[in-house]
Amino acid sequence: MNKIDKQYQDLLQDILDNGVEKKDRTGTGTISVFGRQIRHKMSEGFPLLTTKKMPWKSIVTELLWFLRGDTNIKYLVDNGCHIWNGDAYKRYENSYAAWVVNSSWSNNGEPWDMENFILLIKEDERFCSIFGELGPIYGKQWRKWETYDNEKPPYLDVDQIQNLINDLKTNPDSRRLMVNAWNVGELHQMVLPPCHYGFQVYTRELSESERFNWYGNRIGSHMHHDHIVQEMDQENVPTRAISLMWNQRSVDTFLGLPFNIASYGLLLEIIAKEVNMIPDELIGNLGDVHLYNNHIEQAKEQIGREPFGLPKLWCLDEYHYLMDKELVGPIPFNEKIEEFRSDFFTMHNYESHPAIKAPLSN
Repeated sequence: MNKIDKQYQDLLQDILDNGVEKKDRTGTGTISVFGRQIRHKMSEGFPLLTTKKMPWKSIVTELLWFLRGDTNIKYLVDNGCHIWNGDAYKRYENSYAAWVVNSSWSNNGEPWDMENFILLIKEDERFCSIFGELGPIYGKQWRKWETYDNEKPPYLDVDQIQNLINDLKTNPDSRRLMVNAWNVGELHQMVLPPCHYGFQVYTRELSESERFNWYGNRIGSHMHHDHIVQEMDQENVPTRAISLMWNQRSVDTFLGLPFNIASYGLLLEIIAKEVNMIPDELIGNLGDVHLYNNHIEQAKEQIGREPFGLPKLWCLDEYHYLMDKELVGPIPFNEKIEEFRSDFFTMHNYESHPAIKAPLSN
């Protein structure tokens, strides 16, 4: 049974029934509720909503962009993902003093339209380095959080993702398995402060029967013999399950939240594979949960749709090989991620209703 679509539809209805009118920075206006939660068991299928068609490649591309530590939209644009274009363009429009110096960067003293802006991002390296940059947002904080170190002045970059993976392998019961994007000292430099500002993972030991069932499902049969535990150990069957909980201060429920659910579901799968654990539960703690005023009719349409069964995540053999291979020793995750591609991850048996268009407020 597809419970995640039903939870999402219930959340949309909750906002429509109980939301209060609130102003917002975009000037669009919202109706909003506060303090909600989404929970999903990964064993029930991958949490990609079926009540509207989701742009899977864009979801994967954005997550890989975060994991690479990138903060420039060039990688996104080159891979057909346009969800950050509006934020970059808004910064460009507000930077008259910079672009007016170069006549090719403006249209007779006025900013280029979005189409020409993206063309310059693709073709003009210097323009891209200035106007494609979004500041120290998610990727910077996940992979290169700057901290002062008396022994290595002036700054030391902290790779939170690599540290998380190292800790999962050496101390999986730790209560400090966290990644944070809310760097208060750098918020003013960001084109947009993080909406989903941090996540935590939690692991537990699997029972023998859970390992047995997982192994049986993987090889297509159920084993009944005296040496099954030894066989599972030899086959490196996981001994732990891993869950992920993310925290989100601001939730664009119609456009953004479906992305967030699928993105953190994929992140959980990637981390689980890297540390040889089984993805367990995905949890989202949501703060200001809102519908923009120009999304209300679209939300009503989606509420009335009957969910399909959830798809399964399939990964290319190239991905499995990259995650498992060893040269002199294990390859650090921060080196593997540079070789990840969006087509490493595909959806099997994804059936959905048609997409529902809605404007993005920047």
